Amino acid sequence: MAIEKFEDILSWQKAKSLSITVYRLFSSNKDYAFKDQIQRASVSIMNNIAEGYERKSNKELKYFLFVAKGSSAEIRSMLYLALSLKYITENDFKRLYSDATEISKMLSGFIKTL
Repeated sequence: MAIEKFEDILSWQKAKSLSITVYRLFSSNKDYAFKDQIQRASVSIMNNIAEGYERKSNKELKYFLFVAKGSSAEIRSMLYLALSLKYITENDFKRLYSDATEISKMLSGFIKTL
């Protein structure tokens, strides 16, 4: 299947799902600075994929995919903090960490194809 719009990109779809999970999981968290940062990082993944695709240049797409990978690493880093502060359970940590890692690997594969 050819990619006709950014919504067709599997890594964008996974990133959207991750963002929704992050928003729901931290919705009642009272550490507003933490909550804002992890939510913004999750949204950054999907938005950078979308923005890079819409630029219609492989060079720019590649740049934005690398930015998205950076945001994926930021999510994983913040998950360690969330776990240490007992904002999330070990199971939530494992699930979200796995999702963020999978997205990062997908982005790496996408970058290699460019």
